[in-house]
Amino acid sequence: MAFLRVHDPLRHSTQEIPLRKPLVSLGRSAGNDVVLEDVAVGSTHANLMRRGDRYSLSLMSKDGEVYVNGRQVLKADLAYGDRLLVGRFELTLLEGEPAPAVAPGGGPPPVDALAKLVEFSATLMREEQPEKLFKKLLESVVELTRAEKGFVIVLRDGERQLAASHNVGKETLDISRVSDTIIDQVISDRRAVIVSDAMADRKFGRARSVVDLKLSSVMCVPLIFRNDVLGVLYLGNDAITGLFTEQDLELLQVWASQASLAVHAALMLNELKSSNRNLREQLRRSSQGDIIGSSPPMKKIFRMIRKVAPTDLTVLVLGETGTGKELVARELHRLSDRAKQPFVSINCGAIPENLLESELFGHKKGAFTGAVQDKIGRFEAANKGTLFLDEIGEMPMPLQVKLLRVLQERVIERVGDLSARPVDIRVVSATNKELEEEIREGRFREDLYYRLNEVSVSLPALRERGDDIHELARFFLAKYADQYGSRARGFTNECVLAMLGYYWPGNVRQLENRLKKAVIMSDRALLNADDLGIQAGDKRSVQDLDHATEDFKRRYIREVLELNNWNKAQTARDLGVDPRTIFRYIEKMED
Repeated sequence: MAFLRVHDPLRHSTQEIPLRKPLVSLGRSAGNDVVLEDVAVGSTHANLMRRGDRYSLSLMSKDGEVYVNGRQVLKADLAYGDRLLVGRFELTLLEGEPAPAVAPGGGPPPVDALAKLVEFSATLMREEQPEKLFKKLLESVVELTRAEKGFVIVLRDGERQLAASHNVGKETLDISRVSDTIIDQVISDRRAVIVSDAMADRKFGRARSVVDLKLSSVMCVPLIFRNDVLGVLYLGNDAITGLFTEQDLELLQVWASQASLAVHAALMLNELKSSNRNLREQLRRSSQGDIIGSSPPMKKIFRMIRKVAPTDLTVLVLGETGTGKELVARELHRLSDRAKQPFVSINCGAIPENLLESELFGHKKGAFTGAVQDKIGRFEAANKGTLFLDEIGEMPMPLQVKLLRVLQERVIERVGDLSARPVDIRVVSATNKELEEEIREGRFREDLYYRLNEVSVSLPALRERGDDIHELARFFLAKYADQYGSRARGFTNECVLAMLGYYWPGNVRQLENRLKKAVIMSDRALLNADDLGIQAGDKRSVQDLDHATEDFKRRYIREVLELNNWNKAQTARDLGVDPRTIFRYIEKMED
């Protein structure tokens, strides 16, 4: 007589089935002699056939797999002691009769577990410091489950952070002592995982984090609050395999529901290790005044601002709408010797042409209908300080002539007044237009352009600033969450990836508006991509390399042509190409 010992590593259960029939079927369906409830097991997966005292195995499932002593087979003759792997189940062919069934034991008495849970719930009600709550939680669950160590890991802004640990030496007090692979699955599936022997496990055994840490028994459950995954509760024992039972897992899930309340409270109070104080310090280190950013393009901008600010050079700030041109102008003023004097801003495109001259230079009483008293203009208001002319490309041509005279002579005349008034100002202007193109089209004066453009600062689009997008998002989230009393405190991993991949046509202004709306409208602690009105799969448009190369060549040839006053022969010599190449690209520019 022979029997099969069937072990289920997920449920930590073992049963012994006598082989009394000459043909024994194995499969997922209830009609099989040996029922193996696993989606990886076919309806009738395999047959075990007895001929005399010998047994053979045949795979019946077309898409299924079966392993004998670690080797995948379709058919195999079996010997006593051979180990079969079908789905997650481990089957061993043994000689003799099954041993009498023994009632399962192990695990703490339910009353003891309940008493500790009641004790922790009381602590949760009276204790306000998350660190103490997490310590009490881990002490209790480690004792109840006989784990060796425990961790509470939280998600903040798409990153994992260690909130608490138990029975881990100070020299290893970091998040590297847990398996990333196991945590990835728990967060992704939002379901608990129990692993009896991680090194031998089919799914996790080859994972680097499991191999490097030499893990044995692991339990990991998600911490979920109102459908948001806030983190995980992770228990492990590196010395004992098969330690945790299904009963332990059920118990841990009950405790995890209590832990979720503590984690949520900690996130709301900003009392975890990555607090708002740390965020403010990080932003301070990666900012220039009110301008936030640590990407290489922004660091270059910051260096230029610090060099130019102490001078009286006229600065032209270039960039797409919403990139923060006025912030640059204010920072130039703040770092200059004029910082204590007025900073005056005017949008040249927002004021009707017939009123713009009066706004800039002021007017005398009676100069025109409605001029009932003398009025000073923005130039006089900014005297001794800085005047910021936004959207300078929208200024009408007649006013461009007067502005050029002011910049050259440093005097202004009010509308209707012939007396000149001296002004001592620094002018910073900004535009999102290509002023060289405006000059060629006759809409902007070339002499004014050179007067305004003693130094130019070109701001990168938000999509070109990499991780600055995440930094800015965190800043706006903290700002508006405090302002509107929102519970939003971070972003899901998918949301961070979506933000980094989105095109952001409206740049920083669009990001700020999206975050403000999301903070007000969402009830989640962690915002997702839908809250920001972007799709997780959205990505910025990408040109193929040939088109990108062609665009670069066209732009670069245009720049060299402008340097040579559109002398085509000289441009060809400078670039080392045939003059016909230059003519061909000029034709493309005109298309």
